[in-house]
Amino acid sequence: MNAPSTAEMIRVFGRIGLLSFGGPAAQIALMHRELVENRPWLSEESYLRALSLCMLLPGPEAMQLATYAGWRLRGTFGGLIAGLLFVVPGALVILCLALGYALYGQVPLVQAAFEGIKAAVIIIVLQALLKVSRKALTGRDALLLAGSAFVALYFLGLPFPLIVIAAGLYGFAMRKSAETQETIVHTRPPNTLQTLLIWGGLWSAPVLALWFMDHAFLSQIALFFSKLAVVTFGGAYAVLAYMTQTVVQDFGWISTAEMIDALGLAETTPGPLILVTEFVALLAGFAKGGVGLAVAAGSVALWVTFTPCFLWIFLAGPYLDRIAAKPRLSSALNAITAAVVGVILNLTIWFAVHVLFDRVDTGGWTAAPLPDMTSLDLRALALTFLAAALLLWLKRGMVESLFILAIAGLCVGVL
Repeated sequence: MNAPSTAEMIRVFGRIGLLSFGGPAAQIALMHRELVENRPWLSEESYLRALSLCMLLPGPEAMQLATYAGWRLRGTFGGLIAGLLFVVPGALVILCLALGYALYGQVPLVQAAFEGIKAAVIIIVLQALLKVSRKALTGRDALLLAGSAFVALYFLGLPFPLIVIAAGLYGFAMRKSAETQETIVHTRPPNTLQTLLIWGGLWSAPVLALWFMDHAFLSQIALFFSKLAVVTFGGAYAVLAYMTQTVVQDFGWISTAEMIDALGLAETTPGPLILVTEFVALLAGFAKGGVGLAVAAGSVALWVTFTPCFLWIFLAGPYLDRIAAKPRLSSALNAITAAVVGVILNLTIWFAVHVLFDRVDTGGWTAAPLPDMTSLDLRALALTFLAAALLLWLKRGMVESLFILAIAGLCVGVL
């Protein structure tokens, strides 16, 4: 197909950025609907292959998937459009919420409205899980890998990178090297050194500038969140405990209660969950020096969190088709894709449990979040049934359903 125009890309990826509520599972589902089902911009195979790649990279996989899709369609310019539009709407919302929180405390009406949105997200993710699994789970081995990945993550709490690496090694070992595969023509010649110099320079420039300016607080922000960008394998949930311990106990930037509120608001705003880094930096900057330093700290955190995402994709993207053209490497990617279904199932159940129950125990005999059945939130349950009726029974559009659910959540919260 012909590459979409700039205006089309801005419209579609802007829509994705504005509607990307509910964390990575929901965002992956939304992009699948917009880029594969509603318009032929990516094939099912290309989408799942890209998702497998993004699961291997550090950083938010959904944002990197959007960036890869844009790069695939229009090169570096397209990747910038898609990646920025995925992040910027949520970043602006977080800026407003964090400053409002710092100045006035909790924002209960906003949180009430997002309760309805979270209920809708449960159903949206469930729809996507079923669609992706039908495409990715095409044999017994794929089903086994997906089930094993889910058990390892949800019940055993094994590290995400270990699961992905194990799936890839299994796929690599099971494919006979003598088998041939048709070479994929669509590819871009990589310019690895130039990409590394440009994007590595962009990433490090503000860090070095703050160090030369001897601004201790902002330098600390830049260095810590740069480190976080490198170790964030498996999405934000994989490093939340480490981040919480560091910013609360080691640096003393914010309190535990503020960290919990930051995560709650980040979960219910559009964009990747790792935008919680912006919220934390804004609160820390406000405590240190008011609104001006808060905005500076939030901007630095955003830059060093998301600039590396462009670096990883622009470095790895040109090699994905080459990998897919090699039988054993392609088999490894297919195995990772199957395991990713188990990862999405894990995120789906994790999200649903935390939306529907007020108390969830994570310290028992299993790593799985075990809900206290007596803490079932009947309001959240009712909103989820409303979401199911709108999306599954009445087949209403996503934008309309999210709007209705936000109003319903606000009404329930007021009552």
